[in-house]
Amino acid sequence: MTDKPMLPDLMRAHGISRRGFLKYCASLTSLMALSPAMMPKVAYALENAPRPSVIWLSFQECTGCTESLTRSHAPTIEDLIFNAVSLDYHHTLQAASGHQAEAARTEAMQANYGKYLLVVDGSIPIGDEGYSCIAGVSNLQMLKETAAGAAAIVAVGTCAAYGGIPHANPNPTGAVSVSDIIKDKPIINVPGCPPIPVVMTGVLAHFLTFGIPELDVLNRPKAFYGETIHDRCYRRPFYDKGLFAEGFDDEGAREGWCLYKMGCKGPTTRSVCATVKWNDGTSFPIQSGHPCLGCTEPNFWDNGGFYKPLSVPAGDYRKAALEAIAVGVVAGAAGAGLARANKSRAAKAHEKVDAHDLERKS
Repeated sequence: MTDKPMLPDLMRAHGISRRGFLKYCASLTSLMALSPAMMPKVAYALENAPRPSVIWLSFQECTGCTESLTRSHAPTIEDLIFNAVSLDYHHTLQAASGHQAEAARTEAMQANYGKYLLVVDGSIPIGDEGYSCIAGVSNLQMLKETAAGAAAIVAVGTCAAYGGIPHANPNPTGAVSVSDIIKDKPIINVPGCPPIPVVMTGVLAHFLTFGIPELDVLNRPKAFYGETIHDRCYRRPFYDKGLFAEGFDDEGAREGWCLYKMGCKGPTTRSVCATVKWNDGTSFPIQSGHPCLGCTEPNFWDNGGFYKPLSVPAGDYRKAALEAIAVGVVAGAAGAGLARANKSRAAKAHEKVDAHDLERKS
């Protein structure tokens, strides 16, 4: 494989100043929930890290994840970070096709065995391997042979992370996630339909600088999936006040009230949509007036109607909701009893005073 220029060379070639690069590093450090003191280390690592080979496989998908990545905002600093790796195979973006494309993948695997990063978007059909093939090779076979020599795997998008829409009931192709098949490699899940561009590049940058980031129980980076959208939503104050929109054209919608009653899944969905947003921080679905669909969570397509509030349980929410209601009834009864007892004691101990009494006591 021929050597490609390092990041400083790419920066100069694209007219990006040192100042612009450091500003990006500062934003990236904050985005990854790192201390500001780590910013120089992030910059140094990005400038000096060896450029790993990246093989990107696309299976049962809509190309939305690739489209999202290529829509990174100007001055395309994310593109430069992405170019800091050697993208040796991506059948949507690469110029080669057919036998030449597959030869590039084979060459990259052999030259970088045990060191390359494998990125996968799209689910894998196992009901019949013939449902989805590339160059006559089934998705299942290609994943297994490419994963064998990978240092780590990044499952980009909800389809690769959980099975996604192809996995939705009745799942005619037997679609499964990457982690359902590969059990002996570290896997970083970056769900979203599609994920935010800077989240994808942020995970890549973290891998380049510090290795695999801290992950949650679903193997998602905690820096990007550590809090719910509801936790950071600018409409949260309306939720706390009980002010809800109940239609797309009612007073609540016009006033920007909470979309909970319109089916917003923000309270159960972990993502940085409300803070990082899309299109250079311009907006995100809730800000545009549409409830969150919960696309970073498993089985979001089958978890009931998109416009049914979470208080109307459906799908996998039903059992959890009924259990929560039962616990709530018990806790509520106990709480009410305690409140009555406290109120009674307070009433007996209460001493009435007026202004004259206060003046005498002073």
